[in-house]
Amino acid sequence: MSIENLARLDLNLLVNLHVLLEQRNVTRAAEQLNLSQSAISKSLARLRILFDDPLLERSGYGMEPTLKAKHIQSELKRLMIDIERITAPTTFNPFQSSRKFHIAVVESSYSLIFPKFIAEVLSSAPNITIDSCRWGADTFERLQRGELDFAITGKDMKPEDEARTLTPPKGVVSQELYQDELCCLVSSKHPCLEEAWDLEQYLAYRHIMVKNYSNERWLVDLKLAEKQFQRNIALYVPDFNSAAELCSHTELLLTAPKRFAENAAMKMGLKVLPLPLYVPPLTYPLFWHENRSRDLAHSWLKQLIVDRYDINAISTDYQNME
Repeated sequence: MSIENLARLDLNLLVNLHVLLEQRNVTRAAEQLNLSQSAISKSLARLRILFDDPLLERSGYGMEPTLKAKHIQSELKRLMIDIERITAPTTFNPFQSSRKFHIAVVESSYSLIFPKFIAEVLSSAPNITIDSCRWGADTFERLQRGELDFAITGKDMKPEDEARTLTPPKGVVSQELYQDELCCLVSSKHPCLEEAWDLEQYLAYRHIMVKNYSNERWLVDLKLAEKQFQRNIALYVPDFNSAAELCSHTELLLTAPKRFAENAAMKMGLKVLPLPLYVPPLTYPLFWHENRSRDLAHSWLKQLIVDRYDINAISTDYQNME
């Protein structure tokens, strides 16, 4: 290692490069770094000289990284995390902190999980900010890149089922917050309420389905396929709240986690029915990347969330349905 060469290197350039490669846009990079576009453009010019490479080139889709830039980017992500860890304070005082946490969540978390911890978080750390967004197809990648601190969604409990629906990549770890089961939501005027409720009726009606970003089908569809059955999907929507609202205006069935369904039924005048098919319970974990293990602020919030959420067991009756 040449200390002389490192001493001549402006580490701010590497920070700028990290953001430029993430944003692939000078304007957005300038906004994120709170710098002028001119300053970012000058940094890019210096970086091109430093690496003897264009790094970012114009294409029909905007700015695209070169092959060398893509290689640098993977190394740069790890370097940024290491620098953040090395320079992190040795103590954390939540009351004095102005930290901004980034969390991706499935939308039911706002009514079922956030109320358990958000009041105490904001009371203990009145100056912090929590920037939340919806869980998406790239959530695990964003955890790996350090763009997210945490993520929460539902996943199947059994390893053999999880492997077919949601598999966290290496380095992403989790801790369970609570468990849930699937049930059905229907309009209070749905004709199925006047009939015997069984699997035949469940399959006789058309369904509304929430898009699953990790897989084309939910575990319930995989279990039905094992029995040579499939649901008749009439409508796909991006989130459970929209699906529940549409249930109240149609004869569509919605298969959803029970805690969400009961909450939605109370607010929208819907009816909850048991799922007439055994599907193993869901678990809702808090995900984070192991490279955050030495981040004291991160550890504080993680522990507060976990401590404030008691895991409730699935009912004995449901477990005995298998």
